[in-house]
Amino acid sequence: MTGVGRCMGLAGPFVLLASVACSPGEAPGEPVELTIPAGASFVAVTDTLVARDLVRFPAIFRLFARLRGDDREIRAGGYRVAPGTRWVPLLDQLVAGRVITRPLTIPEGFTLDQIAGRLAEWTGTTPDEVAIRLSDEALAERWNVPGPGLEGYLFPDTYRFAPGVSLNAILRAMVDRYHSIWTGPWRARADSLGLSEREVTTLASIVQAEAMHEEEMPTISGVYHNRLRIGYLLQADPTVQYALGARRSRLLYADIDSVADHPYNTYTQPGLPPGPIGAPGEAALTAALYPADVDYLYFVARPDGTHIFTRDLGDHNQARVQARREWDAVERSPGGGS
Repeated sequence: MTGVGRCMGLAGPFVLLASVACSPGEAPGEPVELTIPAGASFVAVTDTLVARDLVRFPAIFRLFARLRGDDREIRAGGYRVAPGTRWVPLLDQLVAGRVITRPLTIPEGFTLDQIAGRLAEWTGTTPDEVAIRLSDEALAERWNVPGPGLEGYLFPDTYRFAPGVSLNAILRAMVDRYHSIWTGPWRARADSLGLSEREVTTLASIVQAEAMHEEEMPTISGVYHNRLRIGYLLQADPTVQYALGARRSRLLYADIDSVADHPYNTYTQPGLPPGPIGAPGEAALTAALYPADVDYLYFVARPDGTHIFTRDLGDHNQARVQARREWDAVERSPGGGS
């Protein structure tokens, strides 16, 4: 029942009281912040509201709340209330639990370790402690994602949570957001490509890591689909960076050789790696499912984040020379390479 409906349900001597409680109030000044502790009695809640000058007649307010059935329904948490707020909207806010929230942003492409750093601020623990918790591969089964762990399945987005929210609540929201992306048409499309949900998400995570410009994602995806189809090694630099455990500004052959036997090294291991290397966003997932219809097999990055796409090794080698010249020019420029 809405606040107005519940208010109008009052009768007899309380009609005037209801009219006053429901009418719009003045709201001068800055919003008032208050905290309702878990398990607080309604008397204690009322005392808090009186102390914040939000309620002037506590005995009548408690009676009004009891008649509405609100006195046992108040939710704990931090609230921000405009001064002069009438009793009905005030009680509605406290019963609905419309608490103060703040944004938590997880950028696209973040790895579990990077996400752990953001989540640590909300849990009161260190990033290392959160990272250990997130690395538990049993969580994949618990949260019903393809695995092998949670990597790639904590969907990058901006969320809003109340301070003090539990890590489980945050993970649930992020995994639920991931599940919401996987609609029936997406699953049908993956089946038509002969790819599992895990493989699509893994490919999308590589596309996400490679692309600095969203408009290039379908073309990058097309290159990898072509290489998978003809049995070429993917040779995706971000997978080697993931295997190394730390990002290098420039990937050397020695770096690739140092993790030659690692299952995520796509320079030495055929096909897709065992799982995602980061959290792909919706655009990267869409690109993995709907690659551009191109015949490219190679690409090389330029300093502006775009890529040169080529069809054969000879053209690719020329593109590498061109890109190297551009990178050298950038490094020679004032402030270059910093």
